[in-house]
Amino acid sequence: MPSIPSAPGRSTPGWLVRLIVVTALVGVGAGVGGGLVYLGLHAIQHLAFGYSEGDFYEGLLDAPPVNRVVALAVAGVIGGVGWWALRRWGARSPSHAVVSVEQAVGGRRMPGVVTLFNAGLQVIIVGLGASIGREVAPREVGALWAGWLAERAGVTARERRILVACGAGAGLAAVYNVPFGGAVFAVEILLAEVSFATVLPAFATSAIAALVARAVVPANPLYQLPELHLSPTVVVWSLLAGPLIGLAAVGFVRGARFAQDHRPKSWGILIVMPLTFVAVGVASLWLPAILGNGRALGQLAFAAALPLIVILLTTLVKAAATIGTIGAGAAGGTLTPSLAIGAGLGLAGGAVWSHLWPGAPLPAFALIGAAAFLAVTMRAPLTALLLTVEFTGQGPDLLVPIMLCIAGAVAVGYVLERARVTGVA
Repeated sequence: MPSIPSAPGRSTPGWLVRLIVVTALVGVGAGVGGGLVYLGLHAIQHLAFGYSEGDFYEGLLDAPPVNRVVALAVAGVIGGVGWWALRRWGARSPSHAVVSVEQAVGGRRMPGVVTLFNAGLQVIIVGLGASIGREVAPREVGALWAGWLAERAGVTARERRILVACGAGAGLAAVYNVPFGGAVFAVEILLAEVSFATVLPAFATSAIAALVARAVVPANPLYQLPELHLSPTVVVWSLLAGPLIGLAAVGFVRGARFAQDHRPKSWGILIVMPLTFVAVGVASLWLPAILGNGRALGQLAFAAALPLIVILLTTLVKAAATIGTIGAGAAGGTLTPSLAIGAGLGLAGGAVWSHLWPGAPLPAFALIGAAAFLAVTMRAPLTALLLTVEFTGQGPDLLVPIMLCIAGAVAVGYVLERARVTGVA
Protein backbone atom coordinates (compact mmCIF):
# COMPACT_ATOMS: atom_id res chain seq x y z
CA MET A 1 0.00 0.00 0.00
CA PRO A 2 1.30 3.52 -0.68
CA SER A 3 3.08 5.12 2.27
CA ILE A 4 0.81 6.39 4.99
CA PRO A 5 1.18 10.11 5.68
CA SER A 6 1.72 11.38 9.17
CA ALA A 7 0.10 14.75 8.61
CA PRO A 8 -1.76 16.12 11.64
CA GLY A 9 -5.49 15.52 11.75
CA ARG A 10 -5.38 12.33 9.74
CA SER A 11 -6.43 9.16 11.50
CA THR A 12 -4.03 6.39 10.54
CA PRO A 13 -6.65 3.57 10.60
CA GLY A 14 -9.15 5.66 8.63
CA TRP A 15 -6.54 6.74 6.14
CA LEU A 16 -5.37 3.15 5.70
CA VAL A 17 -8.91 2.01 4.94
CA ARG A 18 -9.26 4.81 2.39
CA LEU A 19 -6.02 3.81 0.67
CA ILE A 20 -7.07 0.17 0.57
CA VAL A 21 -10.40 1.11 -1.03
CA VAL A 22 -8.76 3.46 -3.54
CA THR A 23 -6.13 0.86 -4.45
CA ALA A 24 -8.79 -1.78 -5.00
CA LEU A 25 -10.85 0.61 -7.14
CA VAL A 26 -7.77 1.39 -9.24
CA GLY A 27 -7.45 -2.32 -9.99
CA VAL A 28 -11.14 -2.71 -10.79
CA GLY A 29 -11.18 0.31 -13.11
CA ALA A 30 -8.00 -0.76 -14.89
CA GLY A 31 -9.48 -4.23 -15.35
CA VAL A 32 -12.67 -2.81 -16.87
CA GLY A 33 -10.62 -0.50 -19.10
CA GLY A 34 -8.37 -3.34 -20.25
CA GLY A 35 -11.38 -5.51 -20.98
CA LEU A 36 -13.02 -2.77 -23.04
CA VAL A 37 -9.81 -2.25 -25.03
CA TYR A 38 -9.66 -5.99 -25.71
CA LEU A 39 -13.29 -6.14 -26.83
CA GLY A 40 -12.99 -3.01 -28.97
CA LEU A 41 -9.86 -4.24 -30.71
CA HIS A 42 -11.32 -7.63 -31.55
CA ALA A 43 -14.64 -6.16 -32.69
CA ILE A 44 -12.83 -3.90 -35.15
CA GLN A 45 -10.67 -6.78 -36.41
CA HIS A 46 -13.69 -9.00 -36.98
CA LEU A 47 -15.56 -6.20 -38.73
CA ALA A 48 -12.64 -5.18 -40.95
CA PHE A 49 -11.65 -8.67 -42.06
CA GLY A 50 -14.99 -10.47 -41.84
CA TYR A 51 -14.17 -13.40 -39.62
CA SER A 52 -15.99 -14.67 -36.56
CA GLU A 53 -13.78 -17.53 -35.38
CA GLY A 54 -10.06 -18.11 -35.10
CA ASP A 55 -7.29 -15.60 -34.52
CA PHE A 56 -6.31 -12.43 -36.35
CA TYR A 57 -3.83 -14.12 -38.68
CA GLU A 58 -6.33 -16.75 -39.75
CA GLY A 59 -8.84 -13.97 -40.40
CA LEU A 60 -6.33 -12.18 -42.61
CA LEU A 61 -5.72 -15.29 -44.69
CA ASP A 62 -9.42 -16.06 -45.09
CA ALA A 63 -10.39 -12.53 -46.12
CA PRO A 64 -9.80 -11.20 -49.66
CA PRO A 65 -6.25 -9.79 -49.83
CA VAL A 66 -7.54 -6.40 -50.98
CA ASN A 67 -9.19 -6.03 -47.55
CA ARG A 68 -5.74 -5.55 -46.02
CA VAL A 69 -4.98 -2.54 -48.20
CA VAL A 70 -8.44 -1.05 -47.76
CA ALA A 71 -8.36 -1.51 -43.97
CA LEU A 72 -4.93 0.11 -43.71
CA ALA A 73 -6.03 3.00 -45.93
CA VAL A 74 -9.04 3.60 -43.67
CA ALA A 75 -6.79 3.38 -40.60
CA GLY A 76 -4.42 5.94 -42.13
CA VAL A 77 -7.21 8.40 -42.80
CA ILE A 78 -8.83 7.97 -39.38
CA GLY A 79 -5.51 8.14 -37.57
CA GLY A 80 -4.22 11.07 -39.61
CA VAL A 81 -7.32 13.20 -39.13
CA GLY A 82 -7.73 12.17 -35.49
CA TRP A 83 -4.19 12.89 -34.35
CA TRP A 84 -3.96 16.06 -36.44
CA ALA A 85 -7.06 17.40 -34.68
CA LEU A 86 -5.92 16.18 -31.27
CA ARG A 87 -2.46 17.70 -31.53
CA ARG A 88 -3.75 20.91 -33.06
CA TRP A 89 -6.16 21.27 -30.13
CA GLY A 90 -3.34 20.57 -27.68
CA ALA A 91 -1.09 23.16 -29.34
CA ARG A 92 -3.78 25.81 -29.01
CA SER A 93 -4.67 24.88 -25.44
CA PRO A 94 -1.81 23.27 -23.46
CA SER A 95 -4.27 22.00 -20.86
CA HIS A 96 -5.74 19.75 -23.56
CA ALA A 97 -2.43 18.32 -24.78
CA VAL A 98 -1.87 14.58 -24.61
CA VAL A 99 -0.10 13.64 -21.37
CA SER A 100 1.88 10.40 -21.42
CA VAL A 101 1.79 7.88 -18.61
CA GLU A 102 5.36 8.79 -17.67
CA GLN A 103 4.41 12.46 -17.42
CA ALA A 104 1.35 11.56 -15.35
CA VAL A 105 3.52 9.59 -12.95
CA GLY A 106 5.72 12.68 -12.74
CA GLY A 107 2.77 14.75 -11.55
CA ARG A 108 0.97 16.09 -14.62
CA ARG A 109 -2.79 15.70 -14.86
CA MET A 110 -4.14 13.65 -17.77
CA PRO A 111 -7.09 15.38 -19.49
CA GLY A 112 -9.96 12.90 -19.61
CA VAL A 113 -11.49 13.43 -23.06
CA VAL A 114 -8.12 13.83 -24.77
CA THR A 115 -6.65 10.72 -23.15
CA LEU A 116 -9.65 8.56 -24.02
CA PHE A 117 -9.70 9.88 -27.60
CA ASN A 118 -5.98 9.18 -27.96
CA ALA A 119 -6.43 5.65 -26.61
CA GLY A 120 -9.44 5.08 -28.85
CA LEU A 121 -7.47 6.04 -31.95
CA GLN A 122 -4.80 3.51 -31.03
CA VAL A 123 -7.38 0.74 -30.66
CA ILE A 124 -8.97 1.61 -34.02
CA ILE A 125 -5.78 1.65 -36.08
CA VAL A 126 -4.36 -1.52 -34.49
CA GLY A 127 -7.70 -3.25 -35.02
CA LEU A 128 -7.56 -2.25 -38.68
CA GLY A 129 -4.08 -3.75 -38.97
CA ALA A 130 -1.62 -0.93 -38.24
CA SER A 131 1.83 -2.25 -37.33
CA ILE A 132 2.19 -0.94 -33.78
CA GLY A 133 1.54 -2.17 -30.25
CA ARG A 134 -1.79 -1.83 -28.47
CA GLU A 135 -0.44 -1.79 -24.92
CA VAL A 136 -0.23 1.99 -24.50
CA ALA A 137 -4.02 2.43 -24.69
CA PRO A 138 -4.93 0.31 -21.62
CA ARG A 139 -2.01 1.83 -19.71
CA GLU A 140 -3.30 5.32 -20.42
CA VAL A 141 -6.84 4.40 -19.43
CA GLY A 142 -5.61 2.79 -16.19
CA ALA A 143 -3.42 5.78 -15.34
CA LEU A 144 -6.24 8.23 -16.11
CA TRP A 145 -8.63 6.37 -13.80
CA ALA A 146 -6.03 6.12 -11.04
CA GLY A 147 -5.23 9.84 -11.26
CA TRP A 148 -8.91 10.76 -11.10
CA LEU A 149 -9.45 8.55 -8.05
CA ALA A 150 -6.34 9.90 -6.35
CA GLU A 151 -7.58 13.47 -6.75
CA ARG A 152 -10.98 12.60 -5.31
CA ALA A 153 -9.43 10.73 -2.39
CA GLY A 154 -7.11 13.59 -1.50
CA VAL A 155 -3.98 11.46 -1.25
CA THR A 156 -0.48 12.88 -1.02
CA ALA A 157 1.63 13.59 -4.12
CA ARG A 158 3.76 10.49 -3.51
CA GLU A 159 0.71 8.29 -3.08
CA ARG A 160 -0.81 9.73 -6.25
CA ARG A 161 2.39 8.96 -8.15
CA ILE A 162 2.36 5.35 -6.95
CA LEU A 163 -1.33 4.88 -7.72
CA VAL A 164 -1.01 6.30 -11.27
CA ALA A 165 1.93 3.99 -12.01
CA CYS A 166 0.01 1.03 -10.57
CA GLY A 167 -3.03 1.94 -12.66
CA ALA A 168 -0.92 1.90 -15.81
CA GLY A 169 0.66 -1.43 -14.90
CA ALA A 170 -2.75 -2.86 -14.05
CA GLY A 171 -4.07 -1.82 -17.47
CA LEU A 172 -1.24 -3.77 -19.08
CA ALA A 173 -1.92 -6.73 -16.80
CA ALA A 174 -5.60 -6.70 -17.73
CA VAL A 175 -5.39 -6.56 -21.51
CA TYR A 176 -2.77 -9.34 -21.75
CA ASN A 177 -3.62 -11.34 -18.59
CA VAL A 178 -0.10 -10.79 -17.20
CA PRO A 179 -0.59 -9.80 -13.55
CA PHE A 180 3.01 -10.35 -12.51
CA GLY A 181 4.42 -8.57 -15.56
CA GLY A 182 2.05 -5.63 -15.13
CA ALA A 183 3.03 -5.19 -11.48
CA VAL A 184 6.75 -5.35 -12.20
CA PHE A 185 6.32 -2.95 -15.13
CA ALA A 186 4.90 -0.36 -12.72
CA VAL A 187 7.67 -0.90 -10.16
CA GLU A 188 10.70 -1.32 -12.44
CA ILE A 189 9.93 1.10 -15.26
CA LEU A 190 7.49 3.74 -14.04
CA LEU A 191 8.50 4.07 -10.40
CA ALA A 192 12.06 2.68 -10.45
CA GLU A 193 11.69 1.93 -6.76
CA VAL A 194 11.40 -1.44 -5.08
CA SER A 195 9.88 -0.96 -1.65
CA PHE A 196 6.92 -2.07 0.42
CA ALA A 197 5.10 1.13 -0.56
CA THR A 198 5.39 0.38 -4.31
CA VAL A 199 5.36 -3.42 -4.57
CA LEU A 200 2.27 -4.07 -2.47
CA PRO A 201 -0.13 -1.75 -4.36
CA ALA A 202 1.38 -2.81 -7.69
CA PHE A 203 0.71 -6.47 -6.91
CA ALA A 204 -2.79 -5.75 -5.62
CA THR A 205 -3.94 -3.56 -8.53
CA SER A 206 -2.51 -5.81 -11.26
CA ALA A 207 -3.99 -8.94 -9.68
CA ILE A 208 -7.42 -7.34 -9.32
CA ALA A 209 -7.31 -5.91 -12.86
CA ALA A 210 -6.34 -9.24 -14.40
CA LEU A 211 -9.06 -10.99 -12.45
CA VAL A 212 -11.73 -8.48 -13.51
CA ALA A 213 -10.63 -8.57 -17.16
CA ARG A 214 -10.83 -12.36 -17.26
CA ALA A 215 -14.56 -11.92 -17.82
CA VAL A 216 -13.62 -11.20 -21.47
CA VAL A 217 -9.85 -11.76 -21.83
CA PRO A 218 -8.85 -15.42 -22.30
CA ALA A 219 -6.93 -16.89 -19.38
CA ASN A 220 -4.67 -19.04 -21.58
CA PRO A 221 -1.20 -17.77 -22.58
CA LEU A 222 -1.04 -15.32 -25.48
CA TYR A 223 1.31 -17.60 -27.46
CA GLN A 224 1.20 -21.37 -27.78
CA LEU A 225 4.54 -23.21 -27.56
CA PRO A 226 5.48 -26.85 -27.07
CA GLU A 227 7.02 -27.83 -23.76
CA LEU A 228 10.65 -26.75 -23.84
CA HIS A 229 13.61 -28.04 -21.83
CA LEU A 230 17.16 -26.97 -21.06
CA SER A 231 20.02 -28.32 -23.17
CA PRO A 232 23.74 -27.47 -23.46
CA THR A 233 23.40 -26.23 -27.03
CA VAL A 234 20.78 -23.69 -26.00
CA VAL A 235 22.95 -22.37 -23.15
CA VAL A 236 25.97 -21.85 -25.38
CA TRP A 237 23.84 -20.24 -28.09
CA SER A 238 22.36 -17.84 -25.54
CA LEU A 239 25.81 -16.65 -24.51
CA LEU A 240 26.83 -16.02 -28.12
CA ALA A 241 23.54 -14.63 -29.38
CA GLY A 242 22.89 -12.15 -26.56
CA PRO A 243 25.24 -9.40 -27.78
CA LEU A 244 24.07 -9.81 -31.38
CA ILE A 245 20.40 -9.56 -30.40
CA GLY A 246 21.27 -6.55 -28.26
CA LEU A 247 22.92 -4.89 -31.25
CA ALA A 248 19.84 -5.50 -33.40
CA ALA A 249 17.54 -4.20 -30.65
CA VAL A 250 19.57 -1.01 -30.29
CA GLY A 251 19.23 -0.46 -34.03
CA PHE A 252 15.46 -0.85 -33.74
CA VAL A 253 15.28 1.53 -30.77
CA ARG A 254 17.34 4.16 -32.56
CA GLY A 255 15.22 3.79 -35.67
CA ALA A 256 12.03 4.22 -33.65
CA ARG A 257 13.52 7.22 -31.82
CA PHE A 258 14.54 8.84 -35.10
CA ALA A 259 11.08 8.23 -36.52
CA GLN A 260 9.45 9.70 -33.41
CA ASP A 261 11.64 12.81 -33.60
CA HIS A 262 10.90 13.38 -37.29
CA ARG A 263 7.20 12.60 -37.45
CA PRO A 264 4.94 15.20 -39.13
CA LYS A 265 4.37 18.18 -36.87
CA SER A 266 1.16 19.62 -38.32
CA TRP A 267 -0.99 19.02 -41.40
CA GLY A 268 1.67 16.78 -42.97
CA ILE A 269 0.26 13.87 -40.99
CA LEU A 270 -2.87 14.04 -43.17
CA ILE A 271 -0.73 12.95 -46.11
CA VAL A 272 2.09 10.94 -44.58
CA MET A 273 0.01 8.60 -42.43
CA PRO A 274 -2.41 7.38 -45.13
CA LEU A 275 0.44 6.89 -47.60
CA THR A 276 2.56 5.00 -45.08
CA PHE A 277 -0.33 2.79 -44.00
CA VAL A 278 -1.24 1.97 -47.61
CA ALA A 279 2.39 1.02 -48.26
CA VAL A 280 2.28 -1.35 -45.29
CA GLY A 281 -1.02 -2.74 -46.59
CA VAL A 282 0.52 -3.41 -50.00
CA ALA A 283 3.50 -5.17 -48.41
CA SER A 284 1.05 -7.32 -46.44
CA LEU A 285 -0.28 -8.79 -49.70
CA TRP A 286 2.86 -10.94 -49.68
CA LEU A 287 3.64 -10.89 -45.95
CA PRO A 288 0.33 -10.73 -44.04
CA ALA A 289 1.94 -11.33 -40.64
CA ILE A 290 3.41 -7.81 -40.61
CA LEU A 291 -0.05 -6.44 -39.80
CA GLY A 292 -1.35 -5.84 -36.31
CA ASN A 293 0.48 -5.53 -33.03
CA GLY A 294 2.91 -8.36 -33.68
CA ARG A 295 1.06 -11.34 -32.25
CA ALA A 296 0.72 -12.99 -35.68
CA LEU A 297 4.43 -12.87 -36.39
CA GLY A 298 5.27 -13.92 -32.84
CA GLN A 299 3.10 -17.02 -33.03
CA LEU A 300 4.53 -17.99 -36.42
CA ALA A 301 8.07 -17.65 -35.08
CA PHE A 302 7.35 -19.58 -31.87
CA ALA A 303 5.77 -22.38 -33.85
CA ALA A 304 8.28 -22.23 -36.73
CA ALA A 305 5.15 -22.51 -38.86
CA LEU A 306 6.58 -21.11 -42.11
CA PRO A 307 9.83 -21.55 -44.01
CA LEU A 308 12.71 -19.82 -42.24
CA ILE A 309 13.37 -17.34 -45.04
CA VAL A 310 9.73 -16.23 -45.01
CA ILE A 311 9.74 -15.64 -41.24
CA LEU A 312 13.05 -13.78 -41.41
CA LEU A 313 11.83 -11.56 -44.25
CA THR A 314 8.57 -10.93 -42.38
CA THR A 315 10.58 -10.01 -39.28
CA LEU A 316 12.66 -7.44 -41.13
CA VAL A 317 9.66 -5.92 -42.87
CA LYS A 318 7.75 -5.88 -39.57
CA ALA A 319 10.53 -3.84 -37.99
CA ALA A 320 10.48 -1.38 -40.88
CA ALA A 321 6.66 -1.19 -40.84
CA THR A 322 6.60 -0.45 -37.11
CA ILE A 323 9.23 2.26 -37.40
CA GLY A 324 7.38 3.71 -40.39
CA THR A 325 4.09 3.71 -38.47
CA ILE A 326 5.72 5.61 -35.62
CA GLY A 327 7.32 8.01 -38.10
CA ALA A 328 3.94 8.62 -39.74
CA GLY A 329 2.70 10.10 -36.46
CA ALA A 330 0.80 7.23 -34.87
CA ALA A 331 0.74 6.76 -31.11
CA GLY A 332 1.19 3.32 -29.69
CA GLY A 333 3.72 0.94 -28.20
CA THR A 334 6.49 -1.39 -29.30
CA LEU A 335 6.07 -4.17 -26.73
CA THR A 336 4.49 -6.90 -28.85
CA PRO A 337 6.24 -5.80 -32.05
CA SER A 338 9.57 -6.08 -30.20
CA LEU A 339 8.65 -9.50 -28.86
CA ALA A 340 7.75 -10.67 -32.37
CA ILE A 341 10.89 -9.23 -33.97
CA GLY A 342 13.06 -10.82 -31.29
CA ALA A 343 11.31 -14.16 -31.79
CA GLY A 344 11.91 -14.00 -35.53
CA LEU A 345 15.59 -13.16 -35.12
CA GLY A 346 16.01 -15.83 -32.45
CA LEU A 347 14.43 -18.42 -34.70
CA ALA A 348 16.71 -17.49 -37.60
CA GLY A 349 19.82 -17.55 -35.44
CA GLY A 350 18.77 -20.81 -33.83
CA ALA A 351 18.18 -22.47 -37.19
CA VAL A 352 21.72 -21.61 -38.28
CA TRP A 353 23.14 -22.76 -34.93
CA SER A 354 21.26 -26.06 -35.12
CA HIS A 355 23.28 -27.01 -38.18
CA LEU A 356 26.45 -26.65 -36.09
CA TRP A 357 25.13 -28.14 -32.85
CA PRO A 358 21.74 -29.84 -33.14
CA GLY A 359 19.69 -31.04 -30.23
CA ALA A 360 17.25 -28.27 -29.33
CA PRO A 361 13.82 -27.39 -30.78
CA LEU A 362 13.68 -24.15 -32.75
CA PRO A 363 10.93 -22.58 -30.59
CA ALA A 364 13.43 -22.45 -27.71
CA PHE A 365 15.65 -20.10 -29.69
CA ALA A 366 12.67 -17.95 -30.65
CA LEU A 367 11.60 -17.66 -27.01
CA ILE A 368 15.06 -16.64 -25.83
CA GLY A 369 15.49 -14.15 -28.65
CA ALA A 370 12.12 -12.59 -27.90
CA ALA A 371 12.95 -12.01 -24.24
CA ALA A 372 16.39 -10.55 -24.98
CA PHE A 373 15.18 -8.21 -27.71
CA LEU A 374 12.30 -7.01 -25.53
CA ALA A 375 14.61 -6.42 -22.57
CA VAL A 376 16.68 -3.97 -24.61
CA THR A 377 13.78 -2.11 -26.22
CA MET A 378 12.00 -1.75 -22.87
CA ARG A 379 15.24 -1.07 -20.98
CA ALA A 380 13.79 -3.34 -18.30
CA PRO A 381 15.29 -6.86 -18.13
CA LEU A 382 13.13 -8.10 -15.26
CA THR A 383 9.87 -6.91 -16.82
CA ALA A 384 10.83 -8.39 -20.18
CA LEU A 385 11.67 -11.74 -18.60
CA LEU A 386 8.40 -11.95 -16.69
CA LEU A 387 6.26 -10.77 -19.60
CA THR A 388 7.82 -13.36 -21.91
CA VAL A 389 7.21 -16.13 -19.38
CA GLU A 390 3.59 -15.07 -18.84
CA PHE A 391 2.95 -14.53 -22.54
CA THR A 392 4.12 -18.06 -23.36
CA GLY A 393 3.27 -20.01 -20.20
CA GLN A 394 6.75 -21.52 -20.11
CA GLY A 395 8.15 -22.92 -16.88
CA PRO A 396 11.57 -22.50 -15.25
CA ASP A 397 13.48 -24.89 -17.53
CA LEU A 398 14.68 -22.15 -19.87
CA LEU A 399 15.21 -19.41 -17.28
CA VAL A 400 19.00 -19.87 -17.27
CA PRO A 401 19.56 -19.39 -21.03
CA ILE A 402 16.95 -16.61 -21.14
CA MET A 403 18.71 -14.74 -18.34
CA LEU A 404 22.12 -15.24 -19.93
CA CYS A 405 20.90 -13.96 -23.29
CA ILE A 406 19.16 -10.99 -21.67
CA ALA A 407 22.33 -10.14 -19.76
CA GLY A 408 24.42 -10.11 -22.93
CA ALA A 409 21.85 -8.13 -24.90
CA VAL A 410 21.24 -5.53 -22.19
CA ALA A 411 24.98 -5.09 -21.61
CA VAL A 412 25.47 -4.24 -25.28
CA GLY A 413 22.48 -1.94 -25.19
CA TYR A 414 23.80 -0.16 -22.11
CA VAL A 415 27.27 0.35 -23.60
CA LEU A 416 25.93 1.65 -26.91
CA GLU A 417 23.44 3.96 -25.19
CA ARG A 418 26.19 5.44 -23.02
CA ALA A 419 28.32 5.88 -26.11
CA ARG A 420 25.45 7.69 -27.86
CA VAL A 421 24.86 10.00 -24.92
CA THR A 422 28.55 10.86 -24.60
CA GLY A 423 28.84 11.39 -28.35
CA VAL A 424 31.07 8.41 -29.09
CA ALA A 425 28.47 6.59 -31.22
